[in-house]
Amino acid sequence: MRAFLQVPQHGHLRFLPPSSPELQPAEHLWPLTNAALVSGHFPDLDALDEAQFARCTILQRQPDRVGFATLFKWRPRRVRKRQDPRRN
Repeated sequence: MRAFLQVPQHGHLRFLPPSSPELQPAEHLWPLTNAALVSGHFPDLDALDEAQFARCTILQRQPDRVGFATLFKWRPRRVRKRQDPRRN
């Protein structure tokens, strides 16, 4: 049995190429966020999560740097720590 997506009459689907980082500004953020992780050792996933969160917190105070890296002039909103669904 196939399931089909129901698109509202006022909506239109646009298919993106398989690799289109220029259309997804977050793809350009990886070099900025990973810089803090490259030489680090993290004993567990929580420590890695904390390091990534700290780096994102620093980057949110540098909107010009983020805008330049992404080539989009949007401003990052406040970073909130994600809730891990595995811990419920």
